[in-house]
Amino acid sequence: MAALLINGCGEPRAYGKVDKTPYPVKECRQKLACGAEIDHTQKIDKIVVYKKKRKLYAYRNGKKVLECRISLGKNGDKGNKIQAGDYRTPEGSYRIVRKKCDPRLYRSLMISYPNAQDKARARAHGVKTGGYITIHGQPKWNADGHADRYTLAHDWTEGCMAVSNSVMNSLWKAVENGVKIDIHS
Repeated sequence: MAALLINGCGEPRAYGKVDKTPYPVKECRQKLACGAEIDHTQKIDKIVVYKKKRKLYAYRNGKKVLECRISLGKNGDKGNKIQAGDYRTPEGSYRIVRKKCDPRLYRSLMISYPNAQDKARARAHGVKTGGYITIHGQPKWNADGHADRYTLAHDWTEGCMAVSNSVMNSLWKAVENGVKIDIHS
């Protein structure tokens, strides 16, 4: 039996049974390669997350244009992320640094975790920060959104922020690398 272990919500490693029918990524990657996924009339310039509320807000020119429910890491409400594998969602100021067409979690916006403060905190505790923290869509078994009510009512990620695939589509079209994201407790 194979298994799937993830650092952050990151790159899969062997663990448990792995579904061999991934999200299609070829077209997604082609659009990313030429920047064709961005709708320049809908660009978002800031994202704000409030962990206790389980809410993500997106802004354009200081005006809120999107509000949605999110799921966090399994220990997302137990404070700031300290180390790899603690299942906590980080708190602080970051940037979107990469878009990823993911075969197992519907699209991802990678954040610049760990920042300098995160690295210093981990050093002080003698641990590794981990990484690959993203805003991502749903796992493939929920590709059609039939279980959004369940997945968005529970914290299930390894530290990432999960949104519905329809919200991820909106973010995907409106967010470019460099957009600021502030994550609060």
